[in-house]
Amino acid sequence: MQDGRAPRIKNRAPAAIQITAEQLLREAQERQETAFRAPKQRVEDFEELHEYRGRKRKEFEERIRRTRGSIKEWLQYANWEASQNEFARSRSIFERALDVDPRSNQLWLSYTEMELKSRNVQHARNLFDRAVTLLPRVDQLWYKYVYLEELLQNVPGARQVFERWMQWEPDDKAWQAYIKLEERYQELDRASAIYERWVAVRPEPRVWVKWGKFEEERGRVDKAREVFQTALEFYGDDEEQVEKAQAVFSAFAKMEMRLKEYERARVIYKFALERIPRAKSAALYAAYTKFEKQHGTRTTLENTVLGKRRIQYEEEITHDARNYDVWFDYARLEEGAYRDLKEEGATQEELDGATARVREVYERAVAQVPPGGEKRHWRRYIFLWLDYALFEEIETKDYKRARQIYETAIRLVPHKQFTFAKLWLMFAKFEIRRLELPAARKILGTAIGMCPKEALFKGYIELEVELREFDRARTLYEKYLEWDPSNSPAWIKFAELEAQLQDFARTRAIFELAVAQSPLSMPEILWKAYIDFEIEEGERETARSLYERLIALSGHVKVWISYALFEAEPIPLPRAEREEDEDEDEEEAERKMVPGDPALARQVFERGYKDLKKKQLKSERVALLEVWKTFEQNHGTEEDQKKVEGMMPIVTKKRHVDQETGQMVEDWDLVFADDERESNPTTFKFMQMAHAWKQAQANKNAGGGGASSVLAGFSAASASRTEEEEEEEEEEDEDGKEDVESSDEESR
Repeated sequence: MQDGRAPRIKNRAPAAIQITAEQLLREAQERQETAFRAPKQRVEDFEELHEYRGRKRKEFEERIRRTRGSIKEWLQYANWEASQNEFARSRSIFERALDVDPRSNQLWLSYTEMELKSRNVQHARNLFDRAVTLLPRVDQLWYKYVYLEELLQNVPGARQVFERWMQWEPDDKAWQAYIKLEERYQELDRASAIYERWVAVRPEPRVWVKWGKFEEERGRVDKAREVFQTALEFYGDDEEQVEKAQAVFSAFAKMEMRLKEYERARVIYKFALERIPRAKSAALYAAYTKFEKQHGTRTTLENTVLGKRRIQYEEEITHDARNYDVWFDYARLEEGAYRDLKEEGATQEELDGATARVREVYERAVAQVPPGGEKRHWRRYIFLWLDYALFEEIETKDYKRARQIYETAIRLVPHKQFTFAKLWLMFAKFEIRRLELPAARKILGTAIGMCPKEALFKGYIELEVELREFDRARTLYEKYLEWDPSNSPAWIKFAELEAQLQDFARTRAIFELAVAQSPLSMPEILWKAYIDFEIEEGERETARSLYERLIALSGHVKVWISYALFEAEPIPLPRAEREEDEDEDEEEAERKMVPGDPALARQVFERGYKDLKKKQLKSERVALLEVWKTFEQNHGTEEDQKKVEGMMPIVTKKRHVDQETGQMVEDWDLVFADDERESNPTTFKFMQMAHAWKQAQANKNAGGGGASSVLAGFSAASASRTEEEEEEEEEEDEDGKEDVESSDEESR
């Protein structure tokens, strides 16, 4: 190996003799050196024995002298002497060790174990007596001492040891061991007395429960009940003490269940649940629910489930008092319980209690006023007031209280910042249900004056219309439109009201005022409503003039399409002629219509196409041509259809330089035949001749059949070119006449 690198392997072929891992391990085991073992000594006579013992004792004494505080050395020395049957010497060594450390548990246990192995029972007793006197808090010494006495069948002695031990008030295991001793020898009265002393020392719930179960198992049911009752009296009515006694209540009830005293168990559960806070009695409620499922009726089971859910809601509310969803669920729970009691025919006292619980939940809920002045925080909260008022009105029939709830809610909302139209409207409808119409009008009037809102106007107007107070409704519409003159739906509703009242002059006046407003929200729906009204009245000329006015204002492609289709579609007769016909033919159910004029519709399509072409709106022209094509398929001839098809554009790629990047890019562009003919007449002529040649070739190959190509639009445009040139002059004259007529109508 050179320079610290691994040697280079020249021959990588496998060796002739292969060595397995098993062989390697076996060889390693065979070559392993054996550990050193001290030679065994055999004692032949007493002289050698004395010599051996002397040498060992000298070694032990030397080690003890060096490490006097090491209990391990003392134990080895003492146990060696005991193994040599030198018990006197072993005791002497143990006593010397106890002088060094008299509180060593290990030392006392080894000392007593040595005496017991050598069957020196009295010595062991004396040692245990000394040990427990010196170390009374070491339970292991007591257990060994008691076990020794019981092993020797000295039960009174074992009992005496336990009595000495109990004076030190040890832990529960010691009391349990004493009780088990008495049970083994059938001294049950003594065991009961020990339980009594135990609960006096440690009055904890588990001790009372164990005592009660012990008395139940020995068949003394009255004594068991007395034990549980004593425990409950001990804990008293203090909230903390009763909460600690949950285990006692649960064990007491389960004992009564085992004895098939179900009513007693139910009384115990209810007694406990009435005194323990709901949030801290979940386990007890679960046990009570299980009990009712097994032994209760439907009513008791439902009450138990209600109690359990109440605890759940209380915990969630404690965590977040402004969680209004929890308050809604809690209120619905209590309302459902109230309705169930009402359906089952409960007493008035029970109904009053249920009502009080519902009101308590609602009062606690509405007390959680949202922080800040933002409306989004109040949206859920305000429905608590509404549900509260509806409960008082519908369920309890306490109308005075419901009115107070509405008034309090209205005073609480900061109306200068925001308001809730639903609150005002529900208050007004409540007064109407109470036949207090002036009060309802006063409420809505106050709302509009204090905080006008669209929903308030709509609700007030709807109320007056339902009451057939149309003059009041008109006044409200006027106030509404003064407050928001740009609201197109409001103008439409006002006009529809007048149309329903057969006052068509007022309807037209309202529409005219509406379209005259400069800022309008959604003006298209207002114009559509105005035009639809005139169409319904059978006034085609008026509708046509409205379309002309709308085109002058917007010129949108949808307006042109709607205008053209309007000219082609039939409309009802004018209302005057319709009423005359209805008087003459009352039995006829069919409605007479005035047919449309496709020629006028076609003229509108052409005007719209030219207008959009002038504005260079290509996508709008395509949309218009698609509708025009469909129209010609339904109403026109083949020539008309070919003409429209010839006007359809083709999609081509167009290269141009991007202004931002400066690179050449390709975009898809719509190329119209008439645009191409006007802008590039030479190219258009060339494309026309190329298409004619291709069509001639196709006719020759197909025997006179037609051929389609992307240049069909150019060929159709060239075929109709001469016809268009002849008609252009006539259309210009007609357009001029129509413009003059429309301007005369507007001036009128």
